[in-house]
Amino acid sequence: MVEGGHFERKDYESGVQTQDGMELRVWLRLLTCTNLLDTEVRTRLKQTADTTLPRFDILAQLERHVGPMSMGELSKRLMVSNGNVTGLIDRLAGEGLVDRKPSPNDRRVQMVSLTKKGAKSFSNIAENHRTWVGDMMADLSPDEMNGLYELLARLKASILAAEDKNSLEAAE
Repeated sequence: MVEGGHFERKDYESGVQTQDGMELRVWLRLLTCTNLLDTEVRTRLKQTADTTLPRFDILAQLERHVGPMSMGELSKRLMVSNGNVTGLIDRLAGEGLVDRKPSPNDRRVQMVSLTKKGAKSFSNIAENHRTWVGDMMADLSPDEMNGLYELLARLKASILAAEDKNSLEAAE
């Protein structure tokens, strides 16, 4: 244990030097924050709902979507392979949380939707999730949260612009 009774955690910033560029330092800070949030959410999902983040993500996508969603669309939204989604959907269907039926337009395409049990389960987990994320960000004021959100939007735009520039240069 270290100061404050917290366990020491490895993070991406541990080797950063003051002479390292600010871009590198910001990138490593973002990675560290993302990993800390991700690890804590995964831990709490397992402890409180006996579920995993990928399962939660599937339920969240289905809850937000109007009507059934194809397995391919679900896979694209989650940025994972169809095989990964298929295994998760099989287990969720076995637990009665999702329903899977062939598409009326193309029987090769599987359409997935939440069942009533799945919607209720997700609602409970999602409320806890909101609370956890809120707790982890509670030391930031509303103005700080808004400022951070805006800065991250600008960073995202900068990253996308760099990607576009790189794609154009690679195509030449």
